[in-house]
Amino acid sequence: GFVGSHLVDVLMMDGHEVIVMDNFFTGRKRNVEHWLGHPNFELVTHDVVEPFMIEVDEIYHLASPASPPHYMFNPVKTIKTNSIGTINMLGLAKRVNARLLLASTSEIYGDPTVHPQPETYWGNVNTVGPRSCYDEGKRIAETMCYAYEKQSGVEVRVARIFNTFGPRMHIGDGRVVSNFIIQALQGDSMTVYGEGKQTRSFQYVSDLVDGLVKLMNSNYTLPVNLGNPDEYTMLDFAEFIRDQIGNDKVKIIHKEQPTDDPQRRKPDITRAKKYIGWEPKVKVIDGLKKTIEYFRQELNQPTVHDSNGHLKEGPYAQNNLNQPRVVKRE
Repeated sequence: GFVGSHLVDVLMMDGHEVIVMDNFFTGRKRNVEHWLGHPNFELVTHDVVEPFMIEVDEIYHLASPASPPHYMFNPVKTIKTNSIGTINMLGLAKRVNARLLLASTSEIYGDPTVHPQPETYWGNVNTVGPRSCYDEGKRIAETMCYAYEKQSGVEVRVARIFNTFGPRMHIGDGRVVSNFIIQALQGDSMTVYGEGKQTRSFQYVSDLVDGLVKLMNSNYTLPVNLGNPDEYTMLDFAEFIRDQIGNDKVKIIHKEQPTDDPQRRKPDITRAKKYIGWEPKVKVIDGLKKTIEYFRQELNQPTVHDSNGHLKEGPYAQNNLNQPRVVKRE
């Protein structure tokens, strides 16, 4: 996947033996193809919902769709990945005495009534809303981690990840950054939901990976927020990206705000600074320049369909979703 492939790069460059397990529901093999054939790297196609036996020292449990269109595409699968999948990984960690890091999310805070959000905040989550498959899935995953720690002595680390962006994001993942950039590059209207006053905080992927590695290697066991405290309204962020791309002809349009869309999101990273010595280093504008260039190159990729008419290669190809070819009829 997006974050996992960057994590693989860092771990491989540090000299570790790395085994990647992915069902490629949202991930792409080409994100790690530069490591194929390396003696320290192995790629296994496997679904975390099914048990997996292997000898390892550390487990980075990043499995789960993370963008709303992806985790809402199959909500039951999202729940299974975060519940059964987490049980399987914790069971593996218990058997081989490995340390497990759970990639949790700022979504566990729901639509927060506390701002910024510290790890001590319990959240404000709708248990039956359209986002609940992911929100509650990550909340139960955290609960499982600490149950295994208390009952079986499994070493766990929990990272609550805030909005992250950078190269290798899927062009159609539906996240704010990718949506805005693709729309502006193609000269389409940029879509802002509601009045655009809701806020988000964005971190560059290299900062996140640095935080994940530091948390894994630390002795701190409670949840830790990993995010950039720089806060933007959605409307301001859309205008910011449009300015960076330099296409002032692109319009910003407003659509109805989705159900349970959080109004404010900003991490309190006091705990990360104090206990793992981490804070983001990459400025949002610098990260955006790299990400815009990445998407510019992605859009220039030729589109190829397989024999069934499904997208096989090109900017909108998506593994396992089997999206049909759209044929325009006059």
